[in-house]
Amino acid sequence: MSSSSDDAIKQCMADAGFPDWKPAPDLPTVGGATLTDWRYGIHDLTRAKRSGYHPDPEQQAAYEAALASDESMNADQDTLRGCASQTDGTGASVRQSPLVSQISGSSYQQSTETAAAKKVFALWSACMKAKGYIYREPLDASDHFSTGSDQISEAEKQTAVADVECRDQYHVEKTWFEAEAAIQQKAIAGHLDDLKRQKAAIKSAVAKARSQEAVR
Repeated sequence: MSSSSDDAIKQCMADAGFPDWKPAPDLPTVGGATLTDWRYGIHDLTRAKRSGYHPDPEQQAAYEAALASDESMNADQDTLRGCASQTDGTGASVRQSPLVSQISGSSYQQSTETAAAKKVFALWSACMKAKGYIYREPLDASDHFSTGSDQISEAEKQTAVADVECRDQYHVEKTWFEAEAAIQQKAIAGHLDDLKRQKAAIKSAVAKARSQEAVR
């Protein structure tokens, strides 16, 4: 939610008899620090040694503390929904282009089917097998430990370390990224006019939001 929307809802809630209402706090990052972390899986050996595939414990603690401090729902829910509905549209809505989201989603799936990705995945799989782990593709290893448990086992740490070592040996992220980038570049070229129109709409929304902030 934008700060302008937060301010509008806060004023509405105050007018409705909830002067102490506060918007939800910004939550700290948990897990990957870059898009590559989230998109292609773990590649930080230090993190793997410390917490396996789990988020860094300090990051997780900070996230949970921020979540616990969220008082935004401590108010009459009908009133809050009414204020949110009332202020919806008073601030500019700035979201990612639908076409960008579509290209991003489809390119990821297509990239896993490219010859380059399949080759490097096979090399990674053979490397993992030599270390005693049987997985077909890189994300299979992390998925194996995605059970919802907060406990970080030694087996998970050891698997994650082997995973990163095999990734580094065969440059998995670089190969995967380059394969996907080529797919995205082709898609961008094929939808250039639509992307330009959506970019202009987003720039207009940003300008509108900034002008609204300036008069507050």
